[in-house]
Amino acid sequence: MKNLRNSIVAILCLVGSFQMKAAIKLPALFSDNMMLQQQSSAPIWGWADKNQSLKIQTSWDAKTYEVKADKDGKWKIALQTPIAGGPYEIKISDYAETKTIKNILIGEVWLCSGQSNMEMPLKGFPGQPVYKGNEAIVHSANNQIRFITVPRATVLTPNEDFVGKWNAAAPQATGDFSATAWYFGSLLQEVLQVPVGLIHVSYGGSSMEAWMNQEMLRDFTSAKIPTKQEDLAKDPNRVATTLFNGMLSPVIGYGIKGCIWYQGESNYERAAQYKELMKKMVSSWRGLWNQGDFPFYYCQIAPFNYAQFHPKDNKEEYNSAYLREAQLQASKEIPNSGMAVLMDIGEENNIHPIYKEAGGTRLGYLALTKTYGLSGFEFESPEYKAMEIKDNSVTVSFDKAPNGITANGKDVTGFEIAGANKVFYPAKAEVRRKSVVLTSDKVAQPVAVRYLFKDFAEAQIFSTGGLPLSSFRTDNW
Repeated sequence: MKNLRNSIVAILCLVGSFQMKAAIKLPALFSDNMMLQQQSSAPIWGWADKNQSLKIQTSWDAKTYEVKADKDGKWKIALQTPIAGGPYEIKISDYAETKTIKNILIGEVWLCSGQSNMEMPLKGFPGQPVYKGNEAIVHSANNQIRFITVPRATVLTPNEDFVGKWNAAAPQATGDFSATAWYFGSLLQEVLQVPVGLIHVSYGGSSMEAWMNQEMLRDFTSAKIPTKQEDLAKDPNRVATTLFNGMLSPVIGYGIKGCIWYQGESNYERAAQYKELMKKMVSSWRGLWNQGDFPFYYCQIAPFNYAQFHPKDNKEEYNSAYLREAQLQASKEIPNSGMAVLMDIGEENNIHPIYKEAGGTRLGYLALTKTYGLSGFEFESPEYKAMEIKDNSVTVSFDKAPNGITANGKDVTGFEIAGANKVFYPAKAEVRRKSVVLTSDKVAQPVAVRYLFKDFAEAQIFSTGGLPLSSFRTDNW
């Protein structure tokens, strides 16, 4: 009886020891089909027994790394990656088991974030298509493109992981993936001829404040930091810090080349603070990634009739041209950034334009030129440079139009000029190679110019490369 009792105790102790042992656990980011940034110190992390030593072997260079978990069982180490290629494997071992991550490619990794126009998948939203999205899905099989999507999550404290997996591009998966990110990534892969990885982290209707943590928002007193679950009862995707905690936190520190961003629609009512918010968010994200000023390219929101959201209290400040202006100003003040202008794809009554290829492709132009050093093609929209007033006419000149501007043979009606009384009138426009001459019989002495400075407007001036001029104003009235 005593021997039986001792045997039972021994078995229970053995079972208990197995239960106490924490198996090696890896975040969803580090899984089969993943992509690592080439020629970098690419971080990898996970969990194990507290104070447990682990060995990490990388097949591309047959190198073995050693790392030790801390008192909470967390560990992190940086792996030196070669030039683009693969497939490869990573083996992670402790004293009892080995986990193998298979079919890894090494190439260019980009973070893709924002709200619904970044989230909108290639197959479209219900009842809202993506133009030629189905055609893109049919032709999307490409083992050299990998992507992963972080699911929606709004929480009070930072998440460490999420449920998701890396996919190799194929029609079965691309239909549910971000259209803007897809067009961006597929262009990069086609032109650079290296594997491209896309980490998609977006949530429709989200405010910029939701993608920032409390420290980032310290100087923005209008941002209300939630402290209890009840604070998330209404529109949690617009509540400060919730998406930073729920969706961004699990991917912070993953080795990336840069970030693309498509957001602003949910901040249109607060355009006056958008530029400073954006500058703070970008600089803070860069600080958290600890990779220096990585490239940050973004879409200017497309024109849309936001006034329909304010049938009784529409104010001048709700004109989304002010938000577009803030985004344009931010592009001049955020280092290593660029903005894709979308004045030509807006729809008056659809906040999700169907022409997603334009945004993704134009972000790709920026990356190919400013990040990867390619040249020979136009990559950014014309910008207002200066105006010269002579008698009753104004000559407006433009930068970033190496081959000039064009109205594509159509009449230009989108300019307005004003005199000292600050009343704007439609202007007659004469388009020249790199300038426009404006006059109005109602303005004898013009002092200010505006172009498409309205909630909804359709692009009229383009570079000869087909890139639209942003709405702008020369006044600060």
